Amino acid sequence: MKHPILTAAVLALGVAALAGPAEAKGCLKGAVVGGAAGSMAGHGKAGAAAGCVIGHHEANKKDKAGGQNAQPAPAK
Repeated sequence: MKHPILTAAVLALGVAALAGPAEAKGCLKGAVVGGAAGSMAGHGKAGAAAGCVIGHHEANKKDKAGGQNAQPAPAK
């Protein structure tokens, strides 16, 4: 494959388009980074897929941590 980074980016955009905006949070960025790292090892597509999963997981983890730091509503 002559353009592994381009392939990873196209794959990431396709995954993001199919998953929908609520489920793709963190996936696109993770897929691009994972695809670039994976292409250096000869596994660009696998890297993009793993990056998408990790990016999505990290985004969800940040959302949950943000919700826990919020102050509770005052009692009436």
